[in-house]
Amino acid sequence: MNIKELISRMTLEEKACLCSGLGFWHTKPVERLKIPSIMMTDEPHGLRKQEREGDFEKSVPATCFPTAVTLASSWDRKLMEKVGSAIGEECQAEGVSILLGPGVNIKRSPLCGRNFEYYSEDPFLSSEIALHFIKGVQSQGVGACIKHFCANNQEHRRLTIDVKADERTLREIYLASFERAVKEGKPWAVMCAYNKVNGEYCSENKHLLNDILKEEWGFEGLVVSDWGAVNERVKGLLAGLGLQMPYDGGFGDKKIIEAVKRGELPEDVLDRAVERILRIVFRAVENRRENASYDKFAHHNLAREAARECFVLLKNEDNILPLRKEGTIALIGAFAKKPRYQGGGSSRVNPTMLDNAYDEILKMVEGKAKVLYADGYRLDSDEIDEKLIEEAKETAKNSDVAVIFAGLPERYESEGYDRPNMKMPENHNRLIEEVSEVQCNLVVVLSNGAPVEMPWINKVKGVLETYLGGQAWGGAVADVLFGVVSPSGKLAETFPKKLSDNPSHLNFPGEDDIVEYREGIFVGYRYYDKKEMDVLFPFGHGLSYTTFEYSNLVLDKKEMTDQDVLRVSVKVKNTGKTPGKEIVQLYVRDVKSSVIRPEKELKGFEKVEVKPWEEKEVVFILDRRAFAYYNVDIKDWHVESGEFEILIGRSSRDIVLKDTVYVKSTVQIRKKFHRNSTIGDIMEDPIASKVFGSMLHQFIQHTPFAAAPEGSILKMLSEMMKYMPLRFLVSFTNGAVTEEMLENLIQRINQEIN
Repeated sequence: MNIKELISRMTLEEKACLCSGLGFWHTKPVERLKIPSIMMTDEPHGLRKQEREGDFEKSVPATCFPTAVTLASSWDRKLMEKVGSAIGEECQAEGVSILLGPGVNIKRSPLCGRNFEYYSEDPFLSSEIALHFIKGVQSQGVGACIKHFCANNQEHRRLTIDVKADERTLREIYLASFERAVKEGKPWAVMCAYNKVNGEYCSENKHLLNDILKEEWGFEGLVVSDWGAVNERVKGLLAGLGLQMPYDGGFGDKKIIEAVKRGELPEDVLDRAVERILRIVFRAVENRRENASYDKFAHHNLAREAARECFVLLKNEDNILPLRKEGTIALIGAFAKKPRYQGGGSSRVNPTMLDNAYDEILKMVEGKAKVLYADGYRLDSDEIDEKLIEEAKETAKNSDVAVIFAGLPERYESEGYDRPNMKMPENHNRLIEEVSEVQCNLVVVLSNGAPVEMPWINKVKGVLETYLGGQAWGGAVADVLFGVVSPSGKLAETFPKKLSDNPSHLNFPGEDDIVEYREGIFVGYRYYDKKEMDVLFPFGHGLSYTTFEYSNLVLDKKEMTDQDVLRVSVKVKNTGKTPGKEIVQLYVRDVKSSVIRPEKELKGFEKVEVKPWEEKEVVFILDRRAFAYYNVDIKDWHVESGEFEILIGRSSRDIVLKDTVYVKSTVQIRKKFHRNSTIGDIMEDPIASKVFGSMLHQFIQHTPFAAAPEGSILKMLSEMMKYMPLRFLVSFTNGAVTEEMLENLIQRINQEIN
């Protein structure tokens, strides 16, 4: 298909028409030219295809996999490809050409109501997980649409909020979450967010959509609006927005036509947008599989496998887990029978089947243990029901071990609104507190889409974080609780002790229509680790039923340039009696930097399966970006010459091995000095300081302090001079240094260094 030739045959009206949707989920066809319509629909953890256009309550049955927050806790690239591939199969079976996911927005605050749809607080982990999910989906001839580009980190006033963030923060945190996934995953589409970034709506932000996404990152796919995100249609088209969704009654099309006729919109801009749309449409048609189907039971089993790979064992005092199939086990909490397994809003999936923990545990124990049950709380209310509490306590008292299922009910977190706090419902907290007084062998299984405070943490022996585990959650819980598999998930976000510890706390959700990202690059563990602040559970934390020993950290070189790659290897040994999987994490620390940098940053991870007493080698390859920060002056990533520590850890707080490499920069950044440059800055530059030496001596000789005895005054003068602007040479030398001499000096310095 010669798309450019096809565009040449289209009328202006047909081209404009193609730039908006047909109804809610389809692109428009152009029947005259045999241009078909294709369908797109939600979502990144399962297909949400509406049975009838506009009916948001009903969707076709599809496998509900664990949500994004859960999947990211697996830290498992291969698993993400398998899940993505399975969802792609279901898209083919339902005639869906583009899946509107994954969502990779950074978890700036634990309060964002949509955090269950996003992967991590760390952009490297988020982008890696997204990259492999995209590969999986697109392996089935279905396009992925990564979203929401960018800085969509809250639901409060999300349609109009203006995010104020500096360029370095955007590059290192919020854009970095998209960058690698876009460059290497090559998604068919990118969805722009509702919000503004630094005064411009994302739908008409040329810096984001054109300068960065298309020109710098080389994105060749389609930019589609979030549903209803278009502010000014023509301005959006000029900025790089291709497809407006959903259909707006033709008003946007009309604006495009009129703008072209008035000469306000060059027709070649419209043509380029149409070309991108047509490329995706025809790619979808070429990849469409007739009579496609999928095995819903196989996908359900995959959902179970995925969930148990993701669950995070937060606490396991006295090795209370895994449970034994003996004695009496109390299961307490309504979630055990009616699970909270997915989030609310546009990500809701109609599952093909649904497990619950109570039934699956009964199957697991096979009558070898007695299982008791108590509701503990009401699902439809936060009020404490004293009768249910007493029943739960009595049930726990008559058992050898109690497992409480608690967390956040669906009404607590959803698309459209943020949480007011990090607290669980009071009836959940009270239940745990009361039961802990009568049963010391207590395990809490959490179902929630974001971090929660745990005032009862020291009163329970075990905590299993299952997040929102999808339709096979119940079976996966049974598998992990009884040791069919060892838990191997690790947190993709920090659990702070309390909300006010979070770095965004004073600037979330903002005032009126403005939110300022004043914490800058210090998001999540970057902040907590730099502040040396105690947290409830650190980023990367997760326990196992076995133990692992790390050894033999080897760097293939001790010195390198920023154009080289560094090979890092480390050995991991299973020193326990149980097979298990360990997630080896590699962090990089700039030992001494001229700019403010985090204490450490995640730059590599690998999930490795190790049998008892088996040892495996894990290898990482680090390139320039692993050592770089974004330099706003040169508008590029920059590595400063110096030492960098390579840190191997079980979490961001549990570093077990480290070594050092010296990296030499091949990029020399020369400052342009001026009359307000400080003497200290001059003296730090080896070339500038040589030129400046004679005048500095002349300055000192003619200051009021020249005759001062050595000691505190001289030290004071030395310290003050570091921060004196060069113009002080004129002001404090009684005419010995003139303005003309100063200008000549500055000119000579700039000539020498450049």
